[in-house]
Amino acid sequence: MKLYDSELKVMEVLWDLGEASAKTIAQRLGQQVGWSKTTTYTVIKKCLDKGALARTEPGFLCRPLISRQQAQAFATDELVDKLYGGAADKLVASLLGRKRLTAEELEGLKKLVEELQ
Repeated sequence: MKLYDSELKVMEVLWDLGEASAKTIAQRLGQQVGWSKTTTYTVIKKCLDKGALARTEPGFLCRPLISRQQAQAFATDELVDKLYGGAADKLVASLLGRKRLTAEELEGLKKLVEELQ
């Protein structure tokens, strides 16, 4: 499920809180990014329509229907497909080529690769 930046802001609040009223989400995003209540409610509606969150009454309580990890996996797959022709190794090479890793970070990567084999 593709979530746009604005939708991710709503989802981040829900992933952090687990469940929240639309009012609470609007208050948080008003403080964090300066959104009005109307803007927040519009984005909540988009998330509802996509099936990313569910709403219950009373109190217009919202809860996430997808996890942060599911959203991250979709976005990563989309990035790999779009910019690297589906080749995850090219993404990893690009990331690693931009930063010098410590011995500890390299060791962690080696262990991760071993676990994936």
